[in-house]
Amino acid sequence: MYDPKSGKFTLISTCFQTHHLVFAEDANNTLWTSGDAANQVVGWFNRKVFEETGDEARAQGWTPFIVDTNGNGKRDAWVEPGAPDDPAKDRRIVAGFYGVAVNPVDGTIWGSALGFPGLILRVNPGPDPSETALTEVFELPLEQNGYGVRGMDIDRSGVVWASLASGHLASFDRRKCKGPLNGPKATGKHCPEGWTLYPLPGPQFETVKASGSVEASYFTWVDQFDTSGLGRNVPNATGNLNDALFALVDGKFVTLRVPYPLGFYAKWADGRIDDPSAGWKGKGLWATTGTRTPFHLEGGKGTRPKVIKFQLRPDPLAH
Repeated sequence: MYDPKSGKFTLISTCFQTHHLVFAEDANNTLWTSGDAANQVVGWFNRKVFEETGDEARAQGWTPFIVDTNGNGKRDAWVEPGAPDDPAKDRRIVAGFYGVAVNPVDGTIWGSALGFPGLILRVNPGPDPSETALTEVFELPLEQNGYGVRGMDIDRSGVVWASLASGHLASFDRRKCKGPLNGPKATGKHCPEGWTLYPLPGPQFETVKASGSVEASYFTWVDQFDTSGLGRNVPNATGNLNDALFALVDGKFVTLRVPYPLGFYAKWADGRIDDPSAGWKGKGLWATTGTRTPFHLEGGKGTRPKVIKFQLRPDPLAH
C-alpha cells in the first residue's frame, strides 16, 4: 500500500497468493485478488479494517471454491476433487482466478480460470465468506469454438467480458441461463445460452475453418463510465497482434491503433475522468506497453515502455 501524503510504502503479507486485484464498491472497498490455479482459493483484504487498526491478519480472509452440488442453497461439508459424489455434500473444485471483477449489481465476485477450454467462476460471498461462499462454474462454449480464457472484466449490468485464445471477445450473461444454476445438473456446461462470441479483427489461421482469428488478446477491460467517449459499458480487448485496443461498440469493433512507435503491446487499460465539465478533453483511456522486451520494439536498444493516452473527439471538428 502506498500513501501519497507520506510517500510511505507498507508491505502487507497475505496467506494466499495474489496476482490481479480489484476494489469492490461496498462500504469497506474490499480488495479482492486473483492468484491463478495453483492457489485454489480466492482471497480478499478489508481496506477499512486495515487502515483503522493496522492489523493485516484481521483484515484478510480467503475461501476455497465450493460448488453447491446438492442444490440446497447453502454451503455444507464437501467432497474433495476426484472423490465420489455424495448427495448430502457439496464439492470443492480445483480452480483459481486469473482475472477478477466484482459485479456492481449484486456484489458477487467473478473470475476467469485458465485451462482448456477454460472457466468463468461466480463466487457469492454470503454473510461470512470464509464459511458461506458458494461458487458457480460456467465452462467456455467449445461447441462455438470458444476456448482459452485469459483476462476478463464485468460491466455495470453484470455481463462478463473475456479475451479468448480462440480469437474471440466473449460475453457471458447469467441472466440468460434457462436451467438450474446449482445442484447435480449444474456441471459447467449447463448454460450455453449465456455465451456470445465476437471474432476479433484479423485473419484466421489458413487451415482453420472455425470462427475466430489469429489475434492473441491478453486481457479485456470494460469502460463502465465512458472515459473513452465510445459509451458506457464498452468492452476493450487488447489487440496484442494489432498494436491496438479493440472496443466493441454496438456489436462492431472500433480499432484504436497506435501507429507509432510500432510495438504497442497492452496488457490492460483503465480510464480517467479528470474534468466532467470539459467534454472529451476532460477524460481519456490509458494503457501501457507491457512487453518484457522493449529493446525489440521500434527504436531498438534503449527503448523504454510507454504510457499511451487515448482521447476521442465526438466528431472531427470538435474543440
